[in-house]
Amino acid sequence: MKSERPLIGAVLCLAAGLALIFGYCTGTTSLNAAYPLASSAVHIDFAATGPAALGGLALSALGMLLLAWAVLAALVGQVSLLAGRSPEHDSVTSITRGSERILE
Repeated sequence: MKSERPLIGAVLCLAAGLALIFGYCTGTTSLNAAYPLASSAVHIDFAATGPAALGGLALSALGMLLLAWAVLAALVGQVSLLAGRSPEHDSVTSITRGSERILE
């Protein structure tokens, strides 16, 4: 199972969704660093308005779904290689079978 196309789709959807969200973002960010690390803090506050409120969220969710699909496809592909089934062997076998049909 190939994972290239779902991965490309996931990257494009995540990039478009996050670009919409951060493009229409209004908010603040602050970082407080102190010597005792327990009193250090990062505060991120943003609100998205307009098309990013729904479109950015939907594109980001679709991108995460495609990313999960790509990871699953990559895992299935690697497990099938471990089981001794290689894509190169399958393509050579199908070419050989096709040439045998032509000769018959």
